[in-house]
Amino acid sequence: MMRALTTDMARSELRPYFLWDEDVSIGELHDALAAPDSPRRDQLLAKMLREARDIDVWEFVRPVEVARVLERLRRRIGRRYPFWSFLIEGWRRHGLLGA
Repeated sequence: MMRALTTDMARSELRPYFLWDEDVSIGELHDALAAPDSPRRDQLLAKMLREARDIDVWEFVRPVEVARVLERLRRRIGRRYPFWSFLIEGWRRHGLLGA
């Protein structure tokens, strides 16, 4: 049986709404995304960028991390890639992120 879904990112024992198809808790997701680059980290980060609201993404990763891997994850992000690209490039243009 899978854990219940939640939109409350403070509930570390529950599953975030954007991982509707996978039984990974918010706490486990934090741990996986804090780990060094790996195929599993890429898989979870791409799924989050594809499925989560942008404001929820920042609960798990920093914008500089998204900028660093965005192109590598492009195919996995799918239809949401243009949004993330627009956001990151805009922040770069305004000096909010390094080049």
